[in-house]
Amino acid sequence: MTDFDPANFANVGPKEFAQLVKSTPDDKIAEVMSGDLRGKILSEVFGRMPQLFRADRAGSTNAVIHWNITGRPDGGTDTYEVVIADGTCTVNETPQHDPKLSLTMGPVEFLKIVSGGANPVMMFMTGKLKAKGDLGLAANIANLFDIPKA
Repeated sequence: MTDFDPANFANVGPKEFAQLVKSTPDDKIAEVMSGDLRGKILSEVFGRMPQLFRADRAGSTNAVIHWNITGRPDGGTDTYEVVIADGTCTVNETPQHDPKLSLTMGPVEFLKIVSGGANPVMMFMTGKLKAKGDLGLAANIANLFDIPKA
């Protein structure tokens, strides 16, 4: 699979997905993420987070994280809530709690981060990723998940 085809996204594992994101030009990812398949892709990515969560690395971490992905076709933002509590990770498509950390980024940056193809700290420093709240948690978030590398 050499082309970023979101229709096949549900059928590929995390490593294949990471490879797909890495091998696809940013403008193509942006085009796909501003179309009809955006919701399906976001739901699939967030739906995998509980399986990729590393409870052994979380320790006593209890946190609510809001992921704000900009660039919706209507100009809006999609917000997903990730709740880490008592060694588990759950995801809500509609935020229900006040966040300890809020992350805001574009769809291309989001897919690069969750596929291990970007350095979140560098993105923060260059303004491509905005973090509000617990910055220590923001710096450690990648360690809480088994992020595949392409």
